[in-house]
Amino acid sequence: MKKKWQLSLVIVFAMTSCILYIYQMQLKEKVEAYREELMIKNEMEELEHHLANKSFIEEGWLDYTTWEASNELAEMLYEDSEGAFEKEWGWFLAGISQQYGVDPLIVYELLRTETGGTFDPTLVGPETQYGRAYGMAQFMHNTAPWIAEKAGLPYEDDLLFDPVYSIQLAVVYLDFLYDKYEDWDHALTAYHRGMYGLEKYIEANGNAESWYAVEIQENAENYDWVAFTGE
Repeated sequence: MKKKWQLSLVIVFAMTSCILYIYQMQLKEKVEAYREELMIKNEMEELEHHLANKSFIEEGWLDYTTWEASNELAEMLYEDSEGAFEKEWGWFLAGISQQYGVDPLIVYELLRTETGGTFDPTLVGPETQYGRAYGMAQFMHNTAPWIAEKAGLPYEDDLLFDPVYSIQLAVVYLDFLYDKYEDWDHALTAYHRGMYGLEKYIEANGNAESWYAVEIQENAENYDWVAFTGE
């Protein structure tokens, strides 16, 4: 009888421990989800403030020198991608990057990495716990709408498959992230993992030098192209 009583206590203790463990894990997941939701809300507010105070280059910035540089960039990216990155996209990337003050080669290499080198504007990413990513810049449906709204752009899910639209969203978001963190390691890792994911990465690794950020920056440095000098 005593052994049965002891065995019953062990079973009750084990079951209680198991229930407590499950409860703790569920609570941890809820806390992390709340923290991430709060960070996204803060990110939306910061982006709105950033764009409200952004000093854009005036529309008259385009002249012969900048056009020549834009055309050279478009030709170079077209050849580098073996025709996958169309010249029209290169011209638009050159113009929008100049307007926001973002390195177009960083954007180009980000698009290459996001699409696995295909530059496919119709790409649909794999299923994740947050959903799928869409288009050349691989934005998710929970992120793209508020970036578009803050940038004064229209939004429909299908627009993420428009390469020019996708490029502009990427430039707007990268400009915001670089302004916030003031270096490309943090900005690119945040683009890839989200701002909450960036924090988790830094906690685990002690820095923001993810393979994603390092690869994009190293590849962007390999081009023989003179950046815009005129404003």
